[in-house]
Amino acid sequence: MIDQKGILFILSGPSGVGKGTVRKELFDQDTELKYSISMTTRNIRPGEIDGIDYFYKSNEEFETLIQQKQLLEYAKYVNNYYGTPREYVEKTLANGHDVFLEIEVQGALQVRENFKEGVFIFLFPPSLDELKNRIVNRGTESQELVINRLREARKEIEMMDAYDYVVVNDRVDNAVSKIQSIIQSEHCKRERIEKQYKQLLEDEIS
Repeated sequence: MIDQKGILFILSGPSGVGKGTVRKELFDQDTELKYSISMTTRNIRPGEIDGIDYFYKSNEEFETLIQQKQLLEYAKYVNNYYGTPREYVEKTLANGHDVFLEIEVQGALQVRENFKEGVFIFLFPPSLDELKNRIVNRGTESQELVINRLREARKEIEMMDAYDYVVVNDRVDNAVSKIQSIIQSEHCKRERIEKQYKQLLEDEIS
C-alpha cells in the first residue's frame, strides 16, 4: 500500500484577484484539505482560539523562530508579526494531509525559497480592467489606492515565472475546478511515488 505524504499548495496572486473567494469555495468542496494556520504576535481577540485561528506568540518567541528558520515566510504589519510556521506544515504533510496556503505574492516568494517542494499556483485576473473593477467595487479604496494597487499588480504579474501553474479566475467555479485538477495531477506525479513503489517491490522480493 502506498502511504503518500501530503503536498503543500500555495495559492497567490495580486490583491483583488479573488484568492480568498476561490480558497473558500475550494474548501467547501474538499473537506480533506488542511488550511495553513498562521502565527502572529498580535493579541488574541474575543472568540478566537489558539491553534485554530492563529498560533499566538510573543515578539521574543517569534523573533527566535525567525532566527531558527522555523518560518516558511513572515512579515510585519502595524507592529505585529505574521508568518507561516514550518513545524505545523511539515507535521500535517507527514500525516498524509495536503496543506493549502493562501498568501500574497511577496510571501509566496519567501515560501519558494524555504520550501521548494511546494506547488505554487498563481491566480490571474481575466484582464487588468477586470482587476480594477473588482478593486473599485469593494468600495473601500480611494482612487489613489486603486492606482497604487494596480501598479503593484503589474509588478506581481511579472513575477509569474516563479510559479508552477497559472489559473485564470474568470469564474470562481472554473478556477476551483482547475485547482482541483492540479491537486490530482500532482499526486499522480511519478517522482512522488516512485521510491515507495520500488520499496514495495523490494519488500515483496525479499
